[in-house]
Amino acid sequence: MTESNDFRTECGSADAVIIGAGPAGLVLGNLLLRRGVDCVVLERAGRDAVQNRARAGFLAPNTVRILRRHGLDEGLSRRGREHGVCEFRTEDGRFRLDYRRLGTGEPHTVYPQHELVTDLLAHFLGAGGRVRFDTEAVTVSGADGPAPEVAVRDGDGRPGRWRARYVAACDGRHGAGRRSLPPGAVRRHHRDHGVSWLGLLAEAPPSLDAVGYAVHPRGFAGHMARSADITRYYLQCARGTRAGDWSEDRVWDELDLRMRAPAYGPLRRGRIVQRAVVPLVSDVLEPLRHGALFLAGDAAALISPSAAKGANLAVLEAEILAGALADALVHGDPGGLDRYSERCLDHIWRAQEFSHWMIRLLHGTADPSDPPNHPADHRSSEPSDASDPSDPPDAYGFPAAGDEDLFQERLRRSRIASLRHSAARQNWFAENYTGI
Repeated sequence: MTESNDFRTECGSADAVIIGAGPAGLVLGNLLLRRGVDCVVLERAGRDAVQNRARAGFLAPNTVRILRRHGLDEGLSRRGREHGVCEFRTEDGRFRLDYRRLGTGEPHTVYPQHELVTDLLAHFLGAGGRVRFDTEAVTVSGADGPAPEVAVRDGDGRPGRWRARYVAACDGRHGAGRRSLPPGAVRRHHRDHGVSWLGLLAEAPPSLDAVGYAVHPRGFAGHMARSADITRYYLQCARGTRAGDWSEDRVWDELDLRMRAPAYGPLRRGRIVQRAVVPLVSDVLEPLRHGALFLAGDAAALISPSAAKGANLAVLEAEILAGALADALVHGDPGGLDRYSERCLDHIWRAQEFSHWMIRLLHGTADPSDPPNHPADHRSSEPSDASDPSDPPDAYGFPAAGDEDLFQERLRRSRIASLRHSAARQNWFAENYTGI
């Protein structure tokens, strides 16, 4: 078992250097180790921090299959809980979708990501894998040649260098992998959805037996169970909001209001132990390779949390990349590496499309910064007298179009109505909600 930081200023080497000890990096490391590939994982944080980073907790059916296929499912098989119901709460009432009985007929498995990472890390170290904690990757150089190098520094700022045949950047959108791409090497597709969430982790039992999506004139609110004692909540907030701006009382009052607790039952309150502001943005690089440098997880593509796809894509990409690297290193067959980017991007764009649809489904046009005692609950569909009389009429002589926000709001309500009543839409939702 290796988890020491005996590497300081000397050079290390491995056939595959993996940057980042998240789901992508650790699944990749475990699969390469099993195939006899010499690899090392470089992680800038310490082990305790890695094992306690609270992230998503919904594993797609295909993710569970991947982990089981490779013997990495011990923890989730014992402690994971199947989940298959969504509840939507809107101005037109509430309805539930038992999505495990729709589409492909498969549920999610609720298993907190930090527990999955702890399992993957223990498995990797127990099999003799090498991890360098407190080792930050600074740059990747020589990726367009036969011997790329990763420059690192340890927690005390001392430099080092790792040589490799291939480098897998699983270190997120701000990591060394992305930073080291030369200009013009890839194309970046970026979309800011103009929405921010205040993400909250509360020491409180779940308040409903479903994933809760509440659409309210004051903004979106979400409820996602993590365990019997921990619940994840989200609140749409104004851009520029800082994580600590809202008091706990305000948070719970907003959740009660937006989730319509007076009508559907009180929320079970508890201490908020973690909070962060999450701007909803989508970001994809193409291709996911530059020479011997490969991108996976958030380094490859960032997706909004609206549809629980990020960690699931990371595990899928890790399996694809592990097979391709092993074929190249063990059998001398680079074909899988040549196809890696195309295979992964097919899944990434499918997930991005559904995430975009969810964002439009869940968010109205309210300003979440409105003070709590002035909820924007009384928006009218009546024509406004405030339109600019100077706007020219259209070709048929009618006045100019009205409020764009009102138009988008009516589209959103139509999407919700379709999801409520259309069996075809419900099956489409279920297939895409659980699929990657």
